[in-house]
Amino acid sequence: MKKTITILTPTYNEEDNIDELYSRISIIITKNPNYSFEHLFIDNSSNDGTVKKIKQLAKKDKKVKLIVNARNFGADASIMHGMAQVQTDACIYIVSDLQDPPELIPDLIKKWEEGFKIVGLVKTESEESKFIFFLRKLYYRLLTTISDTPPIENYAGSGLIDREVIKILKEINDPVPFVRGLLVEIGLPMAIVYFKQPIRKKGVSSYSFMLLYQTAIEGITNHSKVPIKMMSIFGFALSFLSFILAITYLFLKIFFSDTFEIGMVSILIGLFFFGSIQMFFLGVIGEYVSIIHTRVRKMPIVIELERTNF
Repeated sequence: MKKTITILTPTYNEEDNIDELYSRISIIITKNPNYSFEHLFIDNSSNDGTVKKIKQLAKKDKKVKLIVNARNFGADASIMHGMAQVQTDACIYIVSDLQDPPELIPDLIKKWEEGFKIVGLVKTESEESKFIFFLRKLYYRLLTTISDTPPIENYAGSGLIDREVIKILKEINDPVPFVRGLLVEIGLPMAIVYFKQPIRKKGVSSYSFMLLYQTAIEGITNHSKVPIKMMSIFGFALSFLSFILAITYLFLKIFFSDTFEIGMVSILIGLFFFGSIQMFFLGVIGEYVSIIHTRVRKMPIVIELERTNF
């Protein structure tokens, strides 16, 4: 009996890439007749012609399935919801902008057949902006330093996931998922397929600076308690520093009262410094409270608008 595999592709305003993506994946499927494939698109409420194009493909190919979200619930939430719908032996998640080359699918399957439940796609280098790639590397190094379970550098969650792992992800039921972190946190041995990431040729990335920032913050707040612990450490250190400064100023004022003046500049610098520290840590607390608030509400991770070919 053939093993079954779902290729999961999240989309958002990828009208220009859908046809080429489907064509390249179809070639891979044809070259691997020992497996039974289906292709599941999950669309995050695109406002271009993405959904229309996928529906056209679904009409002529019943192996193409589509879920359309009621609104944009975020990339990771959409991916997690898509994985939860998978009923096959494995799920291969690749992005729709062709920066995860579909030609890597056979390499993922090969590692899976060797016994690995998780096979990750990891970038060794990228044709994107060198500055952006450098910032990503810095972020992963920071996350590695402060996380309880260090992430894999330049691993964005793409790759192959066995149905046993999907079952574990369903049980976790995280309403604010950070997929790449969860897959590492599970702790199962992971195989790596390395590749050079090509540049996006069509369409415009939906990842704005604010979205990248939010993803980065979710990675930290979901998988590290270090920022919270730093608040206590900084609080103690600054209290100690304030005490030393107070004693020093008192000493200078008593013994050098004629020449010593505190001055407005030093007072203002001190006020702005301590004020900025307080605002920074209030922001950190706010991020953790936001995560707790989302979990307490118990809203569905995604609300669907419609389905095709299910």
